[in-house]
Amino acid sequence: MAVTLHPLPPHVQTTNAPKQFTYPFCYEPHPLCVAAANEVRHYIAQHPEWHDELQRGKMLGVLIVNPSKSPLNGKTSYPLSSPKRESESVSLAFLAAFSGTLDGKTQHEYFVPPVFDLMSPGCYFQEEEAAISAINHRITLLEGSLNQSPLRVKRDEELAAYREFMRRSKAERDARRESISVDEMGENEQNLIKESQHQKAEYRRLKQSWEQRVFDDEAPLRAQQEEIAQLQRERHVRSIALQQWLFRQFAFLNARGEEKSLLELFAPAVPPSGAGECCAPRLLQAAYKEGLQPLCMAEFWVGASPADEVRHDGHYYPACRSKCRPILTHMLAGLDVEPNPLLAGREKLLSRLHIIYNNGEFAVVSKPAGMLSVPGKDDLPNVQDAIKSAISSVKGPLIVHRLDMDTSGLMLVALTDEKYHELQDLFLHRRIHKVYHALLEREMPVGLEGTVSLPLRPDIVDRPRQLVDRLHGKPAETRYKVLANRDGHALLELKPITGRTHQLRVHCAHPQGLDNPIVGDRLYGKPGDRLMLHACSITIEDQTFTDTMNCLL
Repeated sequence: MAVTLHPLPPHVQTTNAPKQFTYPFCYEPHPLCVAAANEVRHYIAQHPEWHDELQRGKMLGVLIVNPSKSPLNGKTSYPLSSPKRESESVSLAFLAAFSGTLDGKTQHEYFVPPVFDLMSPGCYFQEEEAAISAINHRITLLEGSLNQSPLRVKRDEELAAYREFMRRSKAERDARRESISVDEMGENEQNLIKESQHQKAEYRRLKQSWEQRVFDDEAPLRAQQEEIAQLQRERHVRSIALQQWLFRQFAFLNARGEEKSLLELFAPAVPPSGAGECCAPRLLQAAYKEGLQPLCMAEFWVGASPADEVRHDGHYYPACRSKCRPILTHMLAGLDVEPNPLLAGREKLLSRLHIIYNNGEFAVVSKPAGMLSVPGKDDLPNVQDAIKSAISSVKGPLIVHRLDMDTSGLMLVALTDEKYHELQDLFLHRRIHKVYHALLEREMPVGLEGTVSLPLRPDIVDRPRQLVDRLHGKPAETRYKVLANRDGHALLELKPITGRTHQLRVHCAHPQGLDNPIVGDRLYGKPGDRLMLHACSITIEDQTFTDTMNCLL
């Protein structure tokens, strides 16, 4: 399937392209991408046959490209309908993609093709998957026809009757022992013992006889069970082989012309399910294959939010880390990519961390938005290292509880081992209380209050995002009250009863919660200058500390 290039709308034709390519894991969509996304939304609106599926939710993506320049070896190519002379200028264009399938298909004319098409006619994957399905069907039929021998019932009945006979016989022997004198006991006792031993031996012979009859009668059953076991082994071997074959077919280019498969990119781990089927890898792969220069990219959601996670129609989202980070890290090699914005302003962040209380046993600090609580993978500024540098006498594990990197406000920091365990115990027994202020995207009735209870668990394929999971999630409860409305936004007081990761953010954004994301929430709402969530006070038994450093009031 040929790749289709789409022209950008006239009103953005004069917009300058970015100097560096999008950092896909944290970005503000470029105006060119926003314009392209609007074009895609207009296109899909013209296809009523997709309406119901898209309303259930789908991730789409756009990639702005320069058709006249290729990142591969500096060559120039013109994949548009007519050749161009070197002196002619070529307008920027865009590619579009959808994740997974759409209308039961992996390919549609308007969108780029998948990196590897599992559904192409005659594909080995389809043939082998059909063979594995046939094995599953055969196993199901065999399991449904497994019938134990009817002799088992007769055996159990006869053995039970004989055990009852033995019980009555024993009772009679016991009664006879009670009725005879000591002088008569000798000879009679020997007879009673022989009678008991005979009955036990007879029971063993009877049981062995029945077991043999049942064993012989169930020969066909054992043959079926062996066939099932053999089919299960075959299914396992073929499934693993097919999975490995599939991982090898997903081979990704980068701007240097290098190619790596999923197996290479995720080694030594097993690639997660669905890796390579997201929008970003599809778009970059198509651009590289067609000799197009990638300029910027964005992914956006259309339709309703899934029941377990938070997605909002029209919002832009970063690429998922678990499935896409190894792939995109490779695919972006050779492009001039924007630096991770989270790494910018290290010294500024450190200067905004304030110690507002220190009694030698514990400290209360005001953490700025953008700073981690504990050291992470990217060597970002964090509270733990900063406190160790600021307080030379500090001992112990320090961090008692955490704030999200994007959240500002008060944190307790233990300065001794003893105080650490004491504060942990206070948190465990809910004797430490925190209050947050949050600015939400839309207004709400002033004075409205209530409780949100939505159980949460980590999204293992897209950390650090959290999912609502009523079956496997941990209980999470938040009390809220609307304090005011300001410039179209609701200002809320939030009191977490539990302390789950991203609890306040999910409870505000999720459709079954307040359905109103916190302003600047790049994971569950719309990106902004900062997440407007602030831990404004913390109470430790009878001590209350307040923070006005980054207050939203």
